[in-house]
Amino acid sequence: MSEKNDFIYDEDDSVKFIQNYLPQELKGKFSNDDINYIVDLIYEFYESKGYLNENDGDDKEIDIDEDELVDFVIKNAQKDGVGKYNADEITFIVQGELEYCDSINMFD
Repeated sequence: MSEKNDFIYDEDDSVKFIQNYLPQELKGKFSNDDINYIVDLIYEFYESKGYLNENDGDDKEIDIDEDELVDFVIKNAQKDGVGKYNADEITFIVQGELEYCDSINMFD
């Protein structure tokens, strides 16, 4: 069995990765708690779309509508009173999370 598929998702590592991924003008704008909250919303979106359903088969290609995901995060953050974010800011966090997942071979 290949160790390549034995990824370990670490929330703290994800947050550090995303903090480093953010462009200079956004560094310091988001606390670690803010990023954790946004990442939780990302996975809530995935779950609401059925993307996390393990019974659908391992080789199924998932096409994520990034605009829809970003809108979901912004609307829920405002609804929860967590913050007012714009689409560009959330897009960087979404991309950072996807890059982190790729770095631990989560999608392989």
